[in-house]
Parts: sequence; structure tokens; C-alpha cells
Amino acid sequence: MISDAAGADDVLRATDEPAVRRCFPAYRVLRPHLDEEEFVRRWRAQAAAGFEVVFVERDGDVAAVMGFRELTTMAWGRILYVDDLVAMPEHRGQGLGALLLRHAQAQTVARGCAELHLDTGYARHDAHRTYLRNGFDMVCHHMSWTPPVPA
Repeated sequence: MISDAAGADDVLRATDEPAVRRCFPAYRVLRPHLDEEEFVRRWRAQAAAGFEVVFVERDGDVAAVMGFRELTTMAWGRILYVDDLVAMPEHRGQGLGALLLRHAQAQTVARGCAELHLDTGYARHDAHRTYLRNGFDMVCHHMSWTPPVPA
């Protein structure tokens, strides 16, 4: 775990498994379908491809967490993509999401990425307000398809 120097000493990087495991309770709020072991397995696989986890502590606990990675796409070129951003319910409304978004924006610029992207759930209106207040625009709809389970 190391401190970030991009203008927010409060933002810490989870660089090893113990630090990532500390982030699991916050991740569980956003990804309730994951148990801790599956969360760690997925983190390992994503980290091997450049996925990073950063977090903010309050009173010794992880209060908010964000996972992100660099991508290169035909549509947008090289971008920073936020996969996950969540604050613990008891820490919402304290500006921690905005703090982590500013960190992502600073990383976008520092890494020479063309844009910062994220997807958000259709009904997550509080999150939408946070993104819009922090300079994001709604520019597309994300569609998904799940193959049927064989009988």
C-alpha cells in the first residue's frame, strides 16, 4: 500500500493482496454477488492486465474504493476506464467519490490518455449526479447480452 502523490494524500493504492482484501467490504456494497475469494481471484486476473485499486480510509477503515485500468479502443483511442467506484453507505455524501474521480482525472492526464470513461447502472441516480458534478457527460448507453444457460 503506498500513498498517491497526485494532489490527494488521502488516496491510497492497494498494491498487494492484503490491501486489496481490506477493500472487499466496500467492493461488496457494489458487487454483492462476489465472495471474498472470488473477488481476490478476479483482482489477480485483472491486475495482471494493469487493473489498479485505490481507496480512501476514514478512522482506519476503507471508506471508498475505485478500480480502474488503461484501455485502447478503436472508438476513443487510449483511455482510462473506471470499472468500480463505491463509498461505504455510512461515508456517502462526504465527497469521497469526487475525491476518487479527481484522482482518476489526474491519472488520465498524467498517463496521456485521451479520455476517462465509466459505465454506471441505469438507476444509480446519486452516482449520476456525482459524475455530472465532476465534469462527466452522458454520451452513450451500455448494452449487454447473456447467453442462455444450456438445458
